[in-house]
Amino acid sequence: MRDLGVGFRYLLKGQRWVARHGRQFGFGLLPGLITLVLYAAALVALALWGEDFVTWATPFADDWSSPWAGLFRGFLTAVLFALGLLLSVLTFTAVTLLVGQPFYENLSEKVDRDVSPDGTAPESGLPLLRELWISARDSLRIVVRALVWGVLLFALGFVPVAGQTVVPVIGFFVTGFFLTEELTAVALQRRGVELRERLALLRSRKTLVWGFGTPLGLAFLVPFVAVFLMPGAVAGATLMARDLLGEETAGEDAEKPGKAEDVPS
Repeated sequence: MRDLGVGFRYLLKGQRWVARHGRQFGFGLLPGLITLVLYAAALVALALWGEDFVTWATPFADDWSSPWAGLFRGFLTAVLFALGLLLSVLTFTAVTLLVGQPFYENLSEKVDRDVSPDGTAPESGLPLLRELWISARDSLRIVVRALVWGVLLFALGFVPVAGQTVVPVIGFFVTGFFLTEELTAVALQRRGVELRERLALLRSRKTLVWGFGTPLGLAFLVPFVAVFLMPGAVAGATLMARDLLGEETAGEDAEKPGKAEDVPS
């Protein structure tokens, strides 16, 4: 259980790191803001035209007597919007990381240089387009896994009592795991660690992963919070990736004196 606290401390350390490196924090906000605008537009469109879509998709209910057609379509509209919200939560990090790949790669490298005893950071050596392709491919695989869990948990949510108590708790832990995978992928992919290896690495220390990702997933439920926490989350995930791989980190909390300014590339 000690790892739960360790994971949470990595989340806090990441936020402290970007707070001390204001330029990195500012650049790190841009991808989240872009993604937030896109997702907000999609959800507004779903709220405005979701009912029309459900009506179009259920012509068989046109002849139903009142109030059954309205109740049925209202229920489907609510389910559609709930699934849209769930999809947004599950995919926001993946899409933001994809949009901000160059920003977050740069941030992660600076964290590595800052806390590495020799001041160096691992580099993939791959062209940017190749890195984007690998990131998009792996993100899609993770999103599919997350959606399978999401649909399963959504269905279990209709189970009396357990659906309103146990299932939401499990859902937050599942969300935390996948959030952590996406965030640590920035540093681990740069080290050449493939998706299958990353998943095995994270499963080997689930409580560490939950301590980092679960409170982050809870915070992401608050509008706009995800945007402001993303840079620090990437920084904290980089520190945690070093721990998972057993890499030496200079300073107990990766906060060496004299590092208040950005480390040059």
